[in-house]
Amino acid sequence: MGVCVATAACLYLPQLAQLVGRRALVVTLHQWAGLLLPVPVLAALVSRAFRADLGRLNRFGPHDRVWLRAALRRDRRPASRPAGKFNAGQKLYAAWIAGATLVMLGTGLLMWFTHLTPLVWRTAATFVHDWLALTVGIVLAGHIGMALADPEARRGLRTGSVGREWAEREHPLWRP
Repeated sequence: MGVCVATAACLYLPQLAQLVGRRALVVTLHQWAGLLLPVPVLAALVSRAFRADLGRLNRFGPHDRVWLRAALRRDRRPASRPAGKFNAGQKLYAAWIAGATLVMLGTGLLMWFTHLTPLVWRTAATFVHDWLALTVGIVLAGHIGMALADPEARRGLRTGSVGREWAEREHPLWRP
């Protein structure tokens, strides 16, 4: 996704486009990176642990409503935000980014293979692709910002494990 975002920025922002040059190469890199974006997720489906995590991400329980209400009230007390392995915000982000990826892939294919569709479809695809790309960029920046604010979460992303105290505080319903 990083390659898609970086190449999109180079294609969309004239200042970056001028620095990079070779627009045709950037376009080709962007197209192939977008086409290959779902491949790691599809390859990971062979992993039982990955499929179990997908199951956890796709299940919203009563505790997720409590977590969302506390988040909307900006209540930062750990007791007010019960969460299993994934909190409700992470579940919503995962669902949204998966859907956005599919829409970006579909609209990108319409823009890539211009001879297959009428002009109005390509125009609509460009509109949706551009605005969704901007939204993905903003949401991704927020997601990265949240990760940067929590050193233990970053350690978990890097190493795959977190401290028991952090897990009990941030995800009290999680039973590994």
